[in-house]
Amino acid sequence: MHYNTFRKLGFTTLQNGLIAYYPQLKISDAELILIIQLEAFSQKGENFPTNEQIAANTNLSTSDIANLIQSLIDQGCLTIDQLTDQQGRIGNYYNLAALYQKLDDFLAQNIVVQDKSTLTTKISDSLDNNPVNALTRQFEIEFGRYLSPIEREEISAWLSVDHYDPKIIKLALREAVLAQAYSLKYVDRILLNWQRNNLKTVAQVQKFLQRNR
Repeated sequence: MHYNTFRKLGFTTLQNGLIAYYPQLKISDAELILIIQLEAFSQKGENFPTNEQIAANTNLSTSDIANLIQSLIDQGCLTIDQLTDQQGRIGNYYNLAALYQKLDDFLAQNIVVQDKSTLTTKISDSLDNNPVNALTRQFEIEFGRYLSPIEREEISAWLSVDHYDPKIIKLALREAVLAQAYSLKYVDRILLNWQRNNLKTVAQVQKFLQRNR
Protein backbone atom coordinates (compact mmCIF):
# COMPACT_ATOMS: atom_id res chain seq x y z
CA MET A 1 0.00 0.00 0.00
CA HIS A 2 1.28 3.45 -0.86
CA TYR A 3 0.58 6.88 0.63
CA ASN A 4 -1.56 7.86 -2.34
CA THR A 5 -3.76 4.84 -1.65
CA PHE A 6 -4.34 5.95 1.93
CA ARG A 7 -5.11 9.46 0.70
CA LYS A 8 -8.44 8.07 -0.44
CA LEU A 9 -9.40 7.89 3.25
CA GLY A 10 -9.59 11.66 3.06
CA PHE A 11 -8.28 14.49 5.22
CA THR A 12 -9.58 16.34 8.25
CA THR A 13 -9.30 20.13 8.40
CA LEU A 14 -8.47 21.62 11.79
CA GLN A 15 -7.66 25.23 12.67
CA ASN A 16 -3.98 25.83 13.44
CA GLY A 17 -5.15 28.30 16.07
CA LEU A 18 -6.77 25.45 17.98
CA ILE A 19 -3.67 23.27 17.68
CA ALA A 20 -1.47 26.10 18.93
CA TYR A 21 -3.62 27.44 21.75
CA TYR A 22 -5.79 24.62 23.07
CA PRO A 23 -3.88 24.56 26.41
CA GLN A 24 -4.79 28.22 26.96
CA LEU A 25 -8.43 27.25 26.42
CA LYS A 26 -8.00 24.70 29.26
CA ILE A 27 -8.51 21.80 26.86
CA SER A 28 -6.59 18.64 27.72
CA ASP A 29 -4.71 16.49 25.21
CA ALA A 30 -7.38 13.79 25.48
CA GLU A 31 -10.14 16.36 24.87
CA LEU A 32 -8.29 17.59 21.79
CA ILE A 33 -8.20 14.01 20.47
CA LEU A 34 -11.97 13.84 20.94
CA ILE A 35 -12.44 17.17 19.14
CA ILE A 36 -10.32 15.92 16.23
CA GLN A 37 -12.46 12.78 16.04
CA LEU A 38 -15.70 14.78 16.11
CA GLU A 39 -14.38 16.99 13.32
CA ALA A 40 -13.29 13.96 11.30
CA PHE A 41 -16.71 12.34 11.58
CA SER A 42 -18.51 15.61 10.89
CA GLN A 43 -16.46 16.37 7.81
CA LYS A 44 -17.41 12.92 6.48
CA GLY A 45 -21.09 13.67 7.08
CA GLU A 46 -21.48 11.80 10.39
CA ASN A 47 -22.58 14.47 12.87
CA PHE A 48 -23.50 12.27 15.82
CA PRO A 49 -21.11 9.29 15.98
CA THR A 50 -21.57 6.82 18.81
CA ASN A 51 -19.07 6.55 21.64
CA GLU A 52 -18.14 3.14 20.26
CA GLN A 53 -17.36 4.62 16.83
CA ILE A 54 -15.16 7.32 18.36
CA ALA A 55 -13.39 4.92 20.73
CA ALA A 56 -12.58 2.59 17.83
CA ASN A 57 -10.44 5.36 16.30
CA THR A 58 -8.52 6.06 19.52
CA ASN A 59 -6.78 4.40 22.45
CA LEU A 60 -9.64 5.55 24.67
CA SER A 61 -12.48 3.44 26.05
CA THR A 62 -16.15 4.20 25.49
CA SER A 63 -16.42 5.36 29.11
CA ASP A 64 -13.42 7.67 28.53
CA ILE A 65 -15.22 9.12 25.49
CA ALA A 66 -18.40 9.66 27.50
CA ASN A 67 -16.47 11.45 30.25
CA LEU A 68 -14.62 13.64 27.75
CA ILE A 69 -17.84 14.59 25.98
CA GLN A 70 -19.41 15.57 29.31
CA SER A 71 -16.28 17.54 30.24
CA LEU A 72 -16.42 19.56 27.01
CA ILE A 73 -20.12 20.18 27.56
CA ASP A 74 -19.46 21.33 31.15
CA GLN A 75 -16.74 23.69 29.89
CA GLY A 76 -19.14 25.22 27.39
CA CYS A 77 -17.12 23.97 24.41
CA LEU A 78 -19.61 21.44 23.05
CA THR A 79 -23.37 21.21 22.74
CA ILE A 80 -25.71 18.47 21.57
CA ASP A 81 -28.27 20.11 19.32
CA GLN A 82 -31.19 18.86 17.29
CA LEU A 83 -31.88 19.06 13.59
CA THR A 84 -34.68 17.95 11.31
CA ASP A 85 -33.79 16.15 8.09
CA GLN A 86 -35.59 16.36 4.76
CA GLN A 87 -37.93 13.56 5.81
CA GLY A 88 -38.94 15.46 8.93
CA ARG A 89 -37.05 13.18 11.28
CA ILE A 90 -35.48 14.80 14.33
CA GLY A 91 -31.90 13.83 15.19
CA ASN A 92 -29.04 14.97 17.38
CA TYR A 93 -25.67 16.35 16.33
CA TYR A 94 -22.50 17.49 18.09
CA ASN A 95 -21.95 21.23 17.76
CA LEU A 96 -18.47 22.71 18.34
CA ALA A 97 -19.50 26.28 17.56
CA ALA A 98 -19.04 27.33 21.21
CA LEU A 99 -15.46 26.02 21.18
CA TYR A 100 -14.56 28.04 18.11
CA GLN A 101 -16.23 31.11 19.58
CA LYS A 102 -13.97 30.71 22.63
CA LEU A 103 -10.99 30.37 20.33
CA ASP A 104 -12.02 33.48 18.38
CA ASP A 105 -12.39 35.43 21.63
CA PHE A 106 -8.97 34.28 22.87
CA LEU A 107 -7.26 35.16 19.60
CA ALA A 108 -8.96 38.56 19.50
CA GLN A 109 -7.86 39.40 23.04
CA ASN A 110 -4.36 37.94 22.98
CA ILE A 111 -3.11 37.37 19.45
CA VAL A 112 -4.72 39.75 16.96
CA VAL A 113 -3.35 43.29 17.23
CA GLN A 114 -4.32 46.46 15.43
CA ASP A 115 -1.76 48.07 13.16
CA LYS A 116 -2.67 51.73 13.64
CA SER A 117 -0.50 52.88 10.75
CA THR A 118 -2.47 50.87 8.19
CA LEU A 119 -5.75 50.36 10.11
CA THR A 120 -5.49 46.62 9.52
CA THR A 121 -5.24 43.61 11.77
CA LYS A 122 -2.47 41.10 11.84
CA ILE A 123 -1.57 37.99 13.77
CA SER A 124 1.13 38.72 16.34
CA ASP A 125 1.81 35.05 17.08
CA SER A 126 1.54 31.73 15.26
CA LEU A 127 1.82 27.99 15.63
CA ASP A 128 5.56 28.21 15.10
CA ASN A 129 6.38 30.93 17.62
CA ASN A 130 3.85 30.23 20.37
CA PRO A 131 6.32 30.18 23.32
CA VAL A 132 4.72 27.20 25.08
CA ASN A 133 4.82 25.09 21.92
CA ALA A 134 8.33 26.24 21.04
CA LEU A 135 9.67 25.44 24.51
CA THR A 136 7.84 22.12 24.61
CA ARG A 137 9.42 21.08 21.31
CA GLN A 138 12.85 22.14 22.60
CA PHE A 139 12.44 20.09 25.79
CA GLU A 140 11.22 17.07 23.83
CA ILE A 141 14.22 17.27 21.51
CA GLU A 142 16.68 17.53 24.41
CA PHE A 143 14.95 14.90 26.56
CA GLY A 144 14.39 12.53 23.64
CA ARG A 145 10.75 11.91 24.56
CA TYR A 146 7.32 13.52 24.47
CA LEU A 147 6.31 15.64 27.45
CA SER A 148 3.25 14.74 29.47
CA PRO A 149 0.29 17.14 29.74
CA ILE A 150 1.36 17.94 33.32
CA GLU A 151 4.88 18.81 32.15
CA ARG A 152 3.47 21.01 29.42
CA GLU A 153 1.32 22.80 32.00
CA GLU A 154 4.42 23.39 34.13
CA ILE A 155 6.18 25.05 31.19
CA SER A 156 3.08 27.17 30.63
CA ALA A 157 3.12 28.17 34.32
CA TRP A 158 6.77 29.25 34.08
CA LEU A 159 5.66 31.75 31.45
CA SER A 160 2.24 32.86 32.70
CA VAL A 161 2.66 32.59 36.49
CA ASP A 162 6.40 32.93 37.18
CA HIS A 163 6.95 35.20 34.16
CA TYR A 164 10.30 33.64 33.27
CA ASP A 165 11.81 34.83 30.00
CA PRO A 166 11.72 31.94 27.45
CA LYS A 167 15.42 32.56 26.78
CA ILE A 168 16.14 32.07 30.49
CA ILE A 169 14.19 28.81 30.45
CA LYS A 170 16.25 27.62 27.48
CA LEU A 171 19.45 28.42 29.38
CA ALA A 172 18.16 26.42 32.35
CA LEU A 173 17.34 23.53 30.02
CA ARG A 174 20.87 23.65 28.63
CA GLU A 175 22.32 23.50 32.15
CA ALA A 176 20.12 20.51 32.96
CA VAL A 177 21.24 18.69 29.82
CA LEU A 178 24.89 19.41 30.62
CA ALA A 179 24.27 17.85 34.02
CA GLN A 180 22.48 14.91 32.32
CA ALA A 181 19.41 15.65 34.42
CA TYR A 182 16.48 15.19 32.07
CA SER A 183 13.61 16.36 34.25
CA LEU A 184 11.54 19.51 34.60
CA LYS A 185 12.04 19.40 38.38
CA TYR A 186 15.77 19.89 37.88
CA VAL A 187 15.15 22.76 35.46
CA ASP A 188 12.72 24.29 37.95
CA ARG A 189 15.38 24.18 40.70
CA ILE A 190 17.80 25.97 38.39
CA LEU A 191 15.22 28.67 37.62
CA LEU A 192 14.42 29.11 41.32
CA ASN A 193 18.12 29.45 42.12
CA TRP A 194 18.56 32.13 39.49
CA GLN A 195 15.45 33.89 40.76
CA ARG A 196 16.85 33.91 44.33
CA ASN A 197 20.00 35.48 42.94
CA ASN A 198 17.87 38.14 41.22
CA LEU A 199 19.04 37.10 37.76
CA LYS A 200 16.49 38.47 35.29
CA THR A 201 18.35 38.76 31.99
CA VAL A 202 20.31 36.39 29.79
CA ALA A 203 23.44 38.49 30.30
CA GLN A 204 23.09 38.28 34.08
CA VAL A 205 22.63 34.51 33.96
CA GLN A 206 25.60 34.03 31.64
CA LYS A 207 27.80 36.15 33.86
CA PHE A 208 26.63 34.16 36.90
CA LEU A 209 27.41 30.87 35.15
CA GLN A 210 30.87 32.00 34.08
CA ARG A 211 31.60 33.06 37.64
CA ASN A 212 30.53 29.69 39.03
CA ARG A 213 32.00 27.29 36.49
